[in-house]
Amino acid sequence: MPVPVKATIFSYQVGFGDCFLLRYSYDDGQRRHMLIDFGTTGLPEGAAASYMSLIAKDIAGKCTERRGDGLDVVVATHRHADHISGFATRDDGKGSGDIIAALKPKVVVLPWTEAPEAPEDWLGPEDSGTAQAFESRRQSLQAMHETAALAVAFARDPKTKLPLGLAGEMGFIGEVNLANLSAVKNLQAMGEAAEHRYVFHGCDIKLGNILPEITIDVLGPPTLVQTESIRKQASRNRDEFWMLQPKRFAAATGPTKKQSLFPNAPSAYGTKLFTEQRWLGRRIDELQAELTLSLVRDLDKQMNNTSVVLLMRAGSKSLLFPGDAQLENWQYALQSPLATLLDDVDVYKVGHHGSLNATPRSMWKRFLKRGDQDHPHRLTSVLSTKLGKHGSVAKETEVPRRTLVQELEKNSNFFTTEALPPDKLYHEVDIAL
Repeated sequence: MPVPVKATIFSYQVGFGDCFLLRYSYDDGQRRHMLIDFGTTGLPEGAAASYMSLIAKDIAGKCTERRGDGLDVVVATHRHADHISGFATRDDGKGSGDIIAALKPKVVVLPWTEAPEAPEDWLGPEDSGTAQAFESRRQSLQAMHETAALAVAFARDPKTKLPLGLAGEMGFIGEVNLANLSAVKNLQAMGEAAEHRYVFHGCDIKLGNILPEITIDVLGPPTLVQTESIRKQASRNRDEFWMLQPKRFAAATGPTKKQSLFPNAPSAYGTKLFTEQRWLGRRIDELQAELTLSLVRDLDKQMNNTSVVLLMRAGSKSLLFPGDAQLENWQYALQSPLATLLDDVDVYKVGHHGSLNATPRSMWKRFLKRGDQDHPHRLTSVLSTKLGKHGSVAKETEVPRRTLVQELEKNSNFFTTEALPPDKLYHEVDIAL
């Protein structure tokens, strides 16, 4: 049986997004490739519109440069645009997603929330309501995307006259959560012989024949059955909440002819307020916008917590790729028997582009290999991000969070796409196994 001797991480500069090509090199000369996410919502400065196709071609070149090489596994951690937009196809067949699909990956890995229907051997929500749970989740996701689309339209409508910063944040978060249907469909159909794994905490990902001598533990996302916190959310009809939101949101963002109770009656909507009324009008608009932003942030949080979290062990090394998993996703993993595996992590793909709530302290403290430059087996961390795209320095929510970056710089061998020159596509990080 061939043994992996080196892992190489190609951390691509996609701006605000994630794209990691992981290559395992074996002692018999074989190489296996895994692409983990491919998306952006903010290209690097000066990048051309064809930039993602350029990256896709580079990925294809690396996966096929030697006889016998190929793209073995594609992982889409969750359906946020900054993680899957690169998988989108074009009608002329020349999109970045078409380039990746042409590589015909053997297996596509997605979170259990993306399963179009429950497979016969499904081991996810282990109760009699499995089919109903899937249908409820499907409807919930659709409603979330509809809400995101309404939020983007609301933020960009000049009639709303939102404060610039608030409108920018609302539009950005809303855009991240749009459906990306082309990318989703491509992932579901990718490769004529591709198999799909819809994974959840503790499941058997069944990649032993594709990635020999590599053990992969799935730490997230948890299922509705596994985690009590999600059970409590379900008991408060979280899914139903999202299914109702598009109608509520549309009603809240201004009347239309279809929504008007009295469509044929004279209306004052759109007219100017009297001077003494304008302060109240502005305050109502601001309050409406703040509530809308809160809703869109909640949507973003829910989707991040469907992220696939993979811990890969090869030789003497462990590599952790958590997508955008946030605290609620981590809470279950950190309380499970698999949590002890985090103690020996050698490589950490920093969660959510450096967002503070994606690297909880309880997880960070488990990394026994974090330490100063004299640490004999020092942790390596890789980060894909773009400054100034998300969050606020004044509110201490900027991404990447300054305090987290300082900690990563101090206690790990730190690689960030922010440090790459404009003409370089990726960091190449070699890990001896």
